Amino acid sequence: MSIFTENKLKWISWLAIMTALSAIGAAIKFPAIVGSVALDAFPALLAAGIMGGVAGAIVAAMGHFISAMLGGFPLGPMHILIAAEMFVLVWLFGVMYQKGKKFLAAFIFILGNAFIAPLPFILLISKGFYMEIVPSLLIASIINTVIAMAVIPKMGAIFSRYKVKEEVK
Repeated sequence: MSIFTENKLKWISWLAIMTALSAIGAAIKFPAIVGSVALDAFPALLAAGIMGGVAGAIVAAMGHFISAMLGGFPLGPMHILIAAEMFVLVWLFGVMYQKGKKFLAAFIFILGNAFIAPLPFILLISKGFYMEIVPSLLIASIINTVIAMAVIPKMGAIFSRYKVKEEVK
């Protein structure tokens, strides 16, 4: 087996593990007006900080779909938009985190996930929906980010030992 194939296999395996962790987190819900606010973002942030933005973004989108499924897809096809927003936010977190801007990455993720990502729902649903969802998203974003920021440095040693830090393209 070539080194590239071996690294790719490790990367995909860790991506699957992070997605499975996201599925577990998706079952841990926060009180909200919709049932898809959960701990599914923490493994995505973990993957983004350690494996790179693309890996984290994939885990984020998959994690959101799993969380939405467990909640009964309360927003229907709008979950595609939310998954895309999560993809972009976690990718941005990963890029900034790996450039050494760890706390800025965390701050931008929290603000983006809690206040900016739900903005389209003012037009799609109502301003009242936005006002009701923001507190839950803010709390969930802070908790997901704090857990990820605490775990990333500890898991980084494990990932560097297995050489899965670089993204496979």
